[in-house]
Amino acid sequence: MSESATPLIAFYRGEAGDHKGRTLEDIWALSPFWLEHTHDYVQWLFPIPEAGRFNGFAPLLGEADRTAFAQDEALRANQRRSLDVMLTFFGLTRRALVIEALPELNMREHIWLKRGGHNHLRISRIIRSLHLCQQPELAAAFQQAMIEIGTTQGVVSEQSIGYWRAANHS
Repeated sequence: MSESATPLIAFYRGEAGDHKGRTLEDIWALSPFWLEHTHDYVQWLFPIPEAGRFNGFAPLLGEADRTAFAQDEALRANQRRSLDVMLTFFGLTRRALVIEALPELNMREHIWLKRGGHNHLRISRIIRSLHLCQQPELAAAFQQAMIEIGTTQGVVSEQSIGYWRAANHS
């Protein structure tokens, strides 16, 4: 780990693992089943300044981390790849700032299209983290896509939509 790197930045640079020793590339390679049923990785992929309920070992996004993301395109690129992994999990795809549904997106297989659930919390976290990690345009594109797809192809609650709308405000 670089002498000045926080655990989060070392993880995002591929220099260290998370609290269970998993590297960023390890997580990128995991199955959709694992991504759905494991709850202690998304905080590493999409850090925010507040502690979550599900992973007391997750790093909090501090000012040093935000500065590192602002100054290092490789960190932002790795976070975009993390987003792409999650987009595939959600049944979506991305080309630059265009995020859209894959043809196989459906409510039966993609539980985030239904009311409630932990994936709605993940979506709020992702929007906020992208915004805080110096990718506001991508945060806005993801936010808009999730709201539009969630309300037109699913039955996402107004409460979740409200959280998503508010997620990109520091």
